[in-house]
Amino acid sequence: MSITVQIPTALRRLTDGVGKVDCAAANLGELFTVLDQKFPQLKPHLRDEAGEIRRFLNVYVNEEDIRFLGGTTYAFQDGDEILLVPSIAGGCVDDERRASAPVGGVAFSECRTTRRKIAAAAKVVASTT
Repeated sequence: MSITVQIPTALRRLTDGVGKVDCAAANLGELFTVLDQKFPQLKPHLRDEAGEIRRFLNVYVNEEDIRFLGGTTYAFQDGDEILLVPSIAGGCVDDERRASAPVGGVAFSECRTTRRKIAAAAKVVASTT
């Protein structure tokens, strides 16, 4: 089984410029272990001190947020494309607060669609650099 990991430009300073890694990890834990071994400087940007995925790191599998696929329990499939996207800014507000949200606030119910669009855009950027 083989998966491909796309590493965005923002993290490539920690991977000596490597933008893509092919490996045989079966799940997110194994993937992080492979990346930790290949790129030790990347490790603190993937997991916190307790070994949990960093709060502001988004992981997409075939443009779908891994949190909606089962999170850390998701089993990668042959040919999966993984995209690591560190959060930059912004966020979602729940639907009740949306009416009073500042311009640009995104309702929680719209976040899933927004995340897919962000993943697709990041994939395009990663493939062109």
